[in-house]
Amino acid sequence: MAIFDKKALDKLKKSHEKWQETTLKQALERKAERKEQFITESSVPIERLYTPLDIPDFDYQRDLGNPGEFPYTRGVHATGYRGRPWTMRMFAGFGTAEETNERFKYLVENGNMGLSVAFDLATLMGYDTDAPQALGEFGKCGVAISSLKDMEILFDSIPMGEVSTSMTINSPAPMIWAMYIAAAQKQGVPIEKLRGTLQNDILKEYIAQKEFIFPPEPSMRLVTDTIEFATQQMPAWNYLSVSGYHIREAGSTAVQELAFTLADGIEYVKWALKRGLDIDDFAPRMSFFFNLHNDFFEEIAKLRAARRIWSREMRETFGAKNPRSWLMRFHCQTAGVSLTAQQPEINLVRVAIQALAGVIGGTQSLHTNSMDEALALPSEHAVTLAMRTQQVILEETGVTNTIDPFAGSYFMETLTNETEAQVYDYFKRIEDFGGVLPAIENGFFQMEIADASYRHQQELERGERDIVAQSKYSNDDPVHIPILKMDPEGYDKQVARLKQVRSERDSQAASEAIDALRDACTHDKNVMPYLIDAAKAYVTLSEMTDVMREVFGLYQEPLHI
Repeated sequence: MAIFDKKALDKLKKSHEKWQETTLKQALERKAERKEQFITESSVPIERLYTPLDIPDFDYQRDLGNPGEFPYTRGVHATGYRGRPWTMRMFAGFGTAEETNERFKYLVENGNMGLSVAFDLATLMGYDTDAPQALGEFGKCGVAISSLKDMEILFDSIPMGEVSTSMTINSPAPMIWAMYIAAAQKQGVPIEKLRGTLQNDILKEYIAQKEFIFPPEPSMRLVTDTIEFATQQMPAWNYLSVSGYHIREAGSTAVQELAFTLADGIEYVKWALKRGLDIDDFAPRMSFFFNLHNDFFEEIAKLRAARRIWSREMRETFGAKNPRSWLMRFHCQTAGVSLTAQQPEINLVRVAIQALAGVIGGTQSLHTNSMDEALALPSEHAVTLAMRTQQVILEETGVTNTIDPFAGSYFMETLTNETEAQVYDYFKRIEDFGGVLPAIENGFFQMEIADASYRHQQELERGERDIVAQSKYSNDDPVHIPILKMDPEGYDKQVARLKQVRSERDSQAASEAIDALRDACTHDKNVMPYLIDAAKAYVTLSEMTDVMREVFGLYQEPLHI
């Protein structure tokens, strides 16, 4: 039932028109507004004033509901953060496993509630550190993991049965996950006790990040293998984190980020259903990963709309019966692309505002970027400040005292509704291509993101938007902040360890594991048990991935003009 009375709205409309003709007109005659047009970060025009006239059909039960109840616009937990805070999960990884292990221990000692592993580019592309294709990439954007030995060192003295671990890995996700499982079992942790999240979102690689290896069809088969394996054997593990973060970093708008991410999530659901899985068995452990950008209200609206759309799709489109299947749970990270190398201390302010939007938007987990990340991998000092940013929001601001504090705001509800409507418009356009995979092959997502990025750059160059310390308030002051330095001998240590692993392992067991994996790939068996056996035999990442390169082939993106 709509909460606004029609007679009251008619009266308000007349009052609003009178305000425009008198009070507003007089104010504009005295002084013009700062800009001809005000827009969101996504270039959506923002009105001067929002009133009930913008949401005349607003229905509390339909559009909001109570926290912890369908459609979850107000959050997935009935008590919000009054019951428990979000998980402070700082993303970390660089150089050798030893160096990253020390950073993990430092984060846990300073209040981190969960670990999140960043892998270097060689690992992300399925190569060992000493592979010719990996030359020059060791440890630069994350930790190098080439075999089970590296994974054992990465979690040395860290109780894998007690920590929750997130791993940002996609094309070789099954291989790295197998190493993680094997390392935990060597610690004596049963597989069913492991808690964490595997990003495992290959669709966004074709759309935005481009760290794909195999063609889309076999890649989706691998993702479905992990969904099936986790559903059957790992009840505490989130097998998939559908990621809008990288779509946004590639230049998309907030609406595109949300629409493309949800479309990807729906595609994974379709594949799992085709495998014969019951939606209420696997849907509760799907998770999502969103970017938090500078436009405070737009980001909050995006997260509120995300929960509402997902819950309706799960319940009404796919017929999920378990309320846990309707819940959208997500991790958020502040926007790396928004950070500036100039005056990097200002990034502390950007990150605080972005993180605050994530908290008010109801995230379950949060990473705050460090001020120095436009210059280098973050130093301990910068990471500590990023961590303290979350702790100040939690302990000092009061924003966790009530749930969804902007609910009922004429502006927020209008923005949430508009976001939802634009997402459904994108859903229709994607379906017109025949679904997500044909849309990828036709370059639809890629061109939409490129157009949005180009439009944003044009707005910057025309002076329609500004970046502090770059296009406005810039100076030539030198940067004086500590920069992380990695072990200069790290590469040599890693290569030596790889050689030792290959020379000391049981070569027959490794060879048999590789052959078994090849057979599983060829005959459509679930690859996870075979990958775990291969990891335990110290088969390296390249060796596992090479089997799949041989069976599945490599993907080359079509040229789109």
